[in-house]
Amino acid sequence: MTTSTTSGATPLLIAGGTLIDGSGTAPQTSTDVLVDGDEIVAVGSAATEVARSRPGTVTIDATGCTVMPGLIDAHCHSTFDDVQSNDELFFHRPPVLAALVTAFNLPKLLRAGVTSFFDPDTVHGIGPQVRDALNAGMFDGPRMATGVQALLTSVGGTAGRLIPDEGSVGYAAVVNTVEEMVVTTRRQIKYGADWIKIHATGSIPTHQGELQVWTLDEMKAVCDTAHALGVPVTAHCRSASSTRDAALAGVDLILHASFIDDEALAAVLDAGSAVCPTFTFLANLADYGDAVGATRGMTGIFRGEIEATAATLRTAYDEGVKLLCGSESGFTLTPYGHWHARELEVFVDALGLSPLEAITCATRNNAFAMRMEGELGVVAPGYRADVIVVDGDPLADIRILQDKSRLKAVVSRGRSVELSGPWPERRPLAGEKVGNWAAELLTYDRAMTVAGR
Repeated sequence: MTTSTTSGATPLLIAGGTLIDGSGTAPQTSTDVLVDGDEIVAVGSAATEVARSRPGTVTIDATGCTVMPGLIDAHCHSTFDDVQSNDELFFHRPPVLAALVTAFNLPKLLRAGVTSFFDPDTVHGIGPQVRDALNAGMFDGPRMATGVQALLTSVGGTAGRLIPDEGSVGYAAVVNTVEEMVVTTRRQIKYGADWIKIHATGSIPTHQGELQVWTLDEMKAVCDTAHALGVPVTAHCRSASSTRDAALAGVDLILHASFIDDEALAAVLDAGSAVCPTFTFLANLADYGDAVGATRGMTGIFRGEIEATAATLRTAYDEGVKLLCGSESGFTLTPYGHWHARELEVFVDALGLSPLEAITCATRNNAFAMRMEGELGVVAPGYRADVIVVDGDPLADIRILQDKSRLKAVVSRGRSVELSGPWPERRPLAGEKVGNWAAELLTYDRAMTVAGR
């Protein structure tokens, strides 16, 4: 296959590929797609006809390849910088450094076929500024929808006691009263939030697993405030009760929905909430954690969480709940540019979705997280011009979408993305990593074993 590239908004004719359009309909063989600027102008025979009337049209030969919408990642932490620990995340990322490394990392998403992403919470609340810089063309990266900082009560979130009793740190804004919750929600919307995020569950030393740390009334106050200003709400929920109460409160998008039960499912169905399970982090830790020195003994725990959640989520899907795909990229277990398509594999293996259904979740459904339903995530006339060309058939093997070498073309906002050249790499920055004296206790017995005594 040969690919012509363009650096500007030149009309592009993607010719001869098998089209998976993202709508869930069957593939269309030998189908042309014409984009001009940030719009898909025509699909099928009409694309070839219209292209003849547009001088300067560049052809991308997709013969033998699959053409489909650009992937959308509905849960990506773009400002975290592949951190190894919460300590590193909260105390080693000043605002300017966070912005610089975000601009460095975002082109990796494009190189992986991700043309849009939703970032629910950002360090120091820089998300709206990053989004606006992307929209202004200041650096390369996908389309972005964003939150500011996650709203946490003083009980905290997954970082436990690293979260202060009040104020803010990293991606967290601590709110202790309903009044503070309402004021902070309004303030975040004032400064550009596309979404408000609630961290509905958190970890405390005396409780195994995550505990619900928001009341129904508290979540409802945030939802009512945000909705009155035309902004949706998402919530991190790693328990059945938090999933139920989030839906009852009016949360639009539930992240994780771990251990969802029948009562919680009924609430989700009644509310019409969407769910983004974000199994990828758990699956990577369960399957590959040992290879990178992750905490021992966690494989069964995280695999068990997937299994305990998947059955009910499959029922939810069958009942019409909108399921979204997210990677939770931004951690060492989910580095940028590597795992954005793994959720599709997990949807196929754990939920029993077909590859076509999984692709629809990662494209058309994920447009919900971008607040661009009806204009993004489908290859059809009038939709935004985000398209990828894949060497192979993802319906035969969904895993090929994780293989960057299979990407033959990425079109973002109607422009071809440069896929050649070395992968972006950088040297460590002073002070950005946490230094540990040792990975294990140096007991006398261990020392003597090492010394051979």
